[in-house]
Amino acid sequence: MKNYDIRCSIQQHRLHHYEIADALGINESTFSRWLRDELPEDKKEKIFQIIEQIANQ
Repeated sequence: MKNYDIRCSIQQHRLHHYEIADALGINESTFSRWLRDELPEDKKEKIFQIIEQIANQ
């Protein structure tokens, strides 16, 4: 499965794709499409930062 690390992190923090997408300023469907192919490391790092920010609110 592609972007397994991101998917696991979202699930572990009990977040939803729409929350991440909103923080990225994109549509939820766009975020889901991003996850279909392996993301570059810079994009992954930004997503992990957003996950941590949302989880710590």
